[in-house]
Parts: sequence; C-alpha cells; structure tokens
Amino acid sequence: MKIDDVNRGINKHKRGRRIGRGTGSGHGKTASRGHKGAKSRAGYSRKAVFQGGMMPMIRRIPKRGFTNRWALKVFTVNVSDLERVFSSGDEVNAQSLQEKSLVSGNWDLLKILGDGDLSKKLTVSAHRFSKSAVEKIEKAGGKVVVVPGKTPVEDKKKAAKEANSKKKPARAEPKAGAKPADDKPAAEPPADGPADTEATESE
Repeated sequence: MKIDDVNRGINKHKRGRRIGRGTGSGHGKTASRGHKGAKSRAGYSRKAVFQGGMMPMIRRIPKRGFTNRWALKVFTVNVSDLERVFSSGDEVNAQSLQEKSLVSGNWDLLKILGDGDLSKKLTVSAHRFSKSAVEKIEKAGGKVVVVPGKTPVEDKKKAAKEANSKKKPARAEPKAGAKPADDKPAAEPPADGPADTEATESE
C-alpha cells in the first residue's frame, strides 16, 4: 500500500445531482422520485420515529418514572480521595477541592462519602456527609463542618407564612362579664316632615 492510496478517488468538489432534466439525464422522467407515493409528492416530510405506518418503537416500549427538572445536582467525593490528595492539618472545602481537581463542572451541593480509609486529621466543610464519612473523619481527629445549602421552596413558603402571621395584629378578646359592644349605629331621630307641620298648625 502506498501512502497516497488514502486520497485516491476522493473528489472534494463534487458537482450536485441535476434532477428534473428529463429521461436523458440518467435520473429518469420522475427525477429519481419514483411513481406515486408520499415521497414523490412535493412537501413530503415525516417524523424521525416513523416506521412505515407500523406502531413505532418509541410508542411500544413502556415509560416509567420521570426526570425532576428542579432536582439539585450533588457532587460526591470519597474520604479515600481526601487521604490521597490532602496532608494532615489541611482544610478541605469546595475551593480547595477545585484546586486539587477533585471537583469540576456545575453542581449545587457537595457531599462527602465514606468509601476508603482516612488516617489524616482534616477539617472538612461540605453541604452533606454520609454517616460513615463522619465517623472516619472524627476517628482520625478531624472536624466536620456542615455548610448551609440552598433553601428549599417549602421552607421559604413556611417562613413567609410565619412572617405574615406575626405582622397581623391580634384581636383583643372581650373582658369577662363585659357586654359585647353593639356594632349597629344609633338610630337618628326622625326629621320633621310636612305632616307634622300641618298637625301643629291645626292645633
């Protein structure tokens, strides 16, 4: 094999196929569309899952579960990675993990897992910790610092509801034995009408 065999027969500037030029063009009188059928019509299009009229595969397979669009993305790091990268007495947080290339990409929460062994004394700051990770960090003489993450929507609604309830003034309760105040306005005396004037004049 010669090295120029790779490029033999390759035409970079291939002319486009000229269709609709009659039977002498080599593409027949139907311009390579064939006789009748949907594909021979102008404006033909079909869905990507179309399978010739039969029930498509995407409709035959079962669908289960769903994808939560608002789920928080959790990035996990094991204690074995901390043992391998950090030295005793170091402070482990999101910034130091990024500098050591243990954390990358976009994420919402950082969680430390307990896979592996840890013998170094570290101060680890993260949003979440597994139970085994806490045990191993504290056993090695380290410290666990829980960093507050994003506040859930339910907690925000609950806090707003409590704040609104505190703003509303409490209604004063009536004292024992006191009569409830009558909210109805007092009746005004009737105005002197023309009938009363006539009765006075007759007297």
